[in-house]
Amino acid sequence: MITRRKTRQITLGNLRVGGDAPVTVQSMTKTDTRDVQATLLEIWALEAAGCDIVRCAVPVREAAAKLGEIKRQIRIPLVADIHFNYKLALIALEQGVDGLRLNPGNIGGKKFVMEVVNLAKDRKIPIRIGVNAGSLEKDLLEKHGGPTAKGMVESALRHIHILEECGYPELKVSLKASDPLMMIEAYRMLAEQVDYPFHLGVTEAGTPGVGTIKSAVGLGALLSEGIGDTIRVSLSADPTEEVR
Repeated sequence: MITRRKTRQITLGNLRVGGDAPVTVQSMTKTDTRDVQATLLEIWALEAAGCDIVRCAVPVREAAAKLGEIKRQIRIPLVADIHFNYKLALIALEQGVDGLRLNPGNIGGKKFVMEVVNLAKDRKIPIRIGVNAGSLEKDLLEKHGGPTAKGMVESALRHIHILEECGYPELKVSLKASDPLMMIEAYRMLAEQVDYPFHLGVTEAGTPGVGTIKSAVGLGALLSEGIGDTIRVSLSADPTEEVR
């Protein structure tokens, strides 16, 4: 019998993540979020396929402003994927999303992070720190001689510390790499240092054939050790292929 890693529990919309909650399946839309109808059609198909959580890219204000309209017409929790611009996180929160995916060290100074944290606190919205081996901070790449599991963990701890300093523990963490073995090592290392729930995924996994195998190696190894609270099988295919 597999013994699950003991973690804190967070609430994402109508779902509980971590603790004794079941492992949930996540996917991400491939549409332009500004196109509400196309995005809804994709999410409805994901819901029908059994997806538990959906994430949408939010690269511009116009996309952030459509999230409320999307949220009102779906049943599963909606996570906004934010990069670099804290204002997009604020708009997404005001639109009623269930979660944010962002790295607090990449959205400006502490003043801007606090603005996001304060609004997230008010609305009880969790934040996922998403570290990717392909976009590690320059100083960590130089320190570790390129992308490594140690560098990924150091990046995650850096972002975690920022949010902890802001007094916000409603966190989930992901450590993604295209190399399943690097990803496995990173999660194992971080699991020894924090008790936050983990989202598992192999980034840029590829086509359904290759991507499914790479994800099975990475996710299967960790889940068999009781590590992992939400998962995504990332494929360059229709999003429903990720949850079937």
